[in-house]
Amino acid sequence: MDNGVIIVKDLVKKYSDFTAVKGISFEVMQGEIFGLLGPNGAGKTTTLEIIETLREKTSGEVTVHGLSVDKDAGEIKKIIGVQLQAAGYYPNLNLIQIIKLFSGLYNRKVDPMALLDTVNLRDKAKNKFKELSGGQKQRFSIATTLINEPKVIFLDEPTTGLDPQARRNLWELIKQVRDRGTTVVITTHYMDEAEVLCDRVAIVDSGEIIALDTPDALIDSLIAKGFKRPKQVKEANLEDVFLNLTGKEWRDE
Repeated sequence: MDNGVIIVKDLVKKYSDFTAVKGISFEVMQGEIFGLLGPNGAGKTTTLEIIETLREKTSGEVTVHGLSVDKDAGEIKKIIGVQLQAAGYYPNLNLIQIIKLFSGLYNRKVDPMALLDTVNLRDKAKNKFKELSGGQKQRFSIATTLINEPKVIFLDEPTTGLDPQARRNLWELIKQVRDRGTTVVITTHYMDEAEVLCDRVAIVDSGEIIALDTPDALIDSLIAKGFKRPKQVKEANLEDVFLNLTGKEWRDE
């Protein structure tokens, strides 16, 4: 691969006698949605925080668009967007005020209404952040990652706690962000989400990558080994029923 925008080589992170990340290597390609999957405590968050320059590594090499996390942390921060959790916002500010605050921190001129249009929140522009529903908060969180027009954005479990409609709507939003040319790195515990969204996934367990490929290739490999589900899978599931009955259009979710 010769167009990796994120290159991780032999990354190690130790905490005293505990090794959280054990020499992992992978590349994230330009314009793809890349999933980092694994159980809690697998090392996903530690790995992302090192790439985001929020945590120091023990050894190995990490570059983002050719910039080293060791030497160019400040420059990397300028070209990435990191999804904040709800606690990262001032709850009593309205959405326009928050966008203006963030754009000031980035020293960029941003049209708040245009940005809110990208996540279908124009009608909530003067609402305080704390007044938004769960789905609206997640959409706004993604909007704030786009303020500095980043080349890469990092989304940490963006649909946790959302209902099926809100999840599907957020999936479409993430695809739209990617289609604009932004590379997306995502973590999720929902395997159906990773299967739909991700071009490739790396599965991490106990600080090591145990599989890395496209979702289809990983599934085909498992089937080739003789795997069969214990129960016949129907062509639809209960979530399909729910969405068919309630619709998938944007709502005040």
